[in-house]
Amino acid sequence: MNVQLRRTAVVALTMIIAIMVNVTWIMGFQADGLRDDPRNARQFNRQYERDRGAILAGDLRVAYSAPNRDGKTFDRHYREGEVFAPVTGYLGAFSKTGLESAMNGVLDGTDGRVSVRGLVDWLTGELPKGADVHTTIVPRAQRVAYRELAASTTLQAAAVAVNARTGAIEVMASYPSFDPEDVATRDIAAAGNALQRLEGAAGNPLLNKATRELYPPGSSFKIVTAAAALADGIAEDGTVPAGASYRLPGTNTVIGNSHDSGGCGLPRTTLVNAFAQSCNTTFAEIGAEEVGNAGMRERSAAFGYGERWEYAPGLRAVASAFPDTDAAQTALASYGQGQNVATVLQMALVAAAVANGGDLMRPRLVQKVTLRGSTLEETEPSRFGKAVSAAHAARLGEMMEAVVSTGTATNLRGREVAGKTGTADVDGGAHNDRWFVGYSTSGPHAIAVMTQGAGFGGSVAGPIMAAIADALR
Repeated sequence: MNVQLRRTAVVALTMIIAIMVNVTWIMGFQADGLRDDPRNARQFNRQYERDRGAILAGDLRVAYSAPNRDGKTFDRHYREGEVFAPVTGYLGAFSKTGLESAMNGVLDGTDGRVSVRGLVDWLTGELPKGADVHTTIVPRAQRVAYRELAASTTLQAAAVAVNARTGAIEVMASYPSFDPEDVATRDIAAAGNALQRLEGAAGNPLLNKATRELYPPGSSFKIVTAAAALADGIAEDGTVPAGASYRLPGTNTVIGNSHDSGGCGLPRTTLVNAFAQSCNTTFAEIGAEEVGNAGMRERSAAFGYGERWEYAPGLRAVASAFPDTDAAQTALASYGQGQNVATVLQMALVAAAVANGGDLMRPRLVQKVTLRGSTLEETEPSRFGKAVSAAHAARLGEMMEAVVSTGTATNLRGREVAGKTGTADVDGGAHNDRWFVGYSTSGPHAIAVMTQGAGFGGSVAGPIMAAIADALR
């Protein structure tokens, strides 16, 4: 009998210890994750009880809380909601997105760094408050970007500007957009109706087209192919193949150029001329037959292709992709068509690497976190890697300047920008993805613009990029 009792006691003690370990693990290591889990409905019931911190762009509070008329709770508000929605996201009755989700712990004061200060506030009689999140966004440039995108299309558009030296995201604009105020209301029925309407709306307004949508980059990708050619020693002192047509390897399919003037129709031309005039045949042949698929994928990866860029805690872009495929598809992908897809953020980073002497910095949206004027945390620039050598970055810069001075974007002469145009046929020619990817020649700002519709990248996206560059000066 004593043996049985001892065994029972041992089993009971073991179970008690296991329970205590499990509870300790949950409270010590999983509490934050469980609290912020989107399936945890209690967090949404409590969110109105807290004086939530603001999200700022410069000195502008683009998301902030204000006391409700009941004097006990707080309502969430958004300034210029459609303009800044890709940055703030929303805090709703059912869910939260963007920085409202990524920085939830510091905004609502439950993050350890904030709650410790909250205890001090309680002891000194101050009301508890969440911390403020300061973004890297430049308000004036963000407004210009959204306005220009909205005027350019009835379909989809996006723009990203990055400080090439630090990786700070200065613009993140997406069209069509939405007003977070519509889904931040405490009226459950109204919030649900707003979400349902937005989820079914054309152009998917809730989706951040700058980071969460993939588009064929068109000829803007020739920046990467030109970098691969330089790295392989192609055309360092000579010429590259051109021509009015090129047969895709192993097929009967023939591709051509958008125009054959300026050297594109000649058998051979210089690399800078092929780039400035955007000769498809040149870059298809370089990618498929001289650099090859493995080389193109390696150079794409050096610029960040395949990376799910984390630009704020827990906020990641979808990965851009260069296909692992045959020579024919490699040819198409090498001038930005076929299975080559990229985010607008990714293409801004391509330009940023060129503008920064070949060094690619990691993108970041949060500058610092403050509470009652004291800085709790500040993000520092972080280097991703070397996309190209400094010498080759300089060569690429000369090519991108030639696009504006003598190539497919002469309409931008005098605007102090350099870059690469791109026009990708989509849905069998139903519309084009119109691109301009480049940088300001008078500052460290790298910018990518994509807007859908008729026309070409140089004439439609180019002026938008130049307007954003002007706003950043």
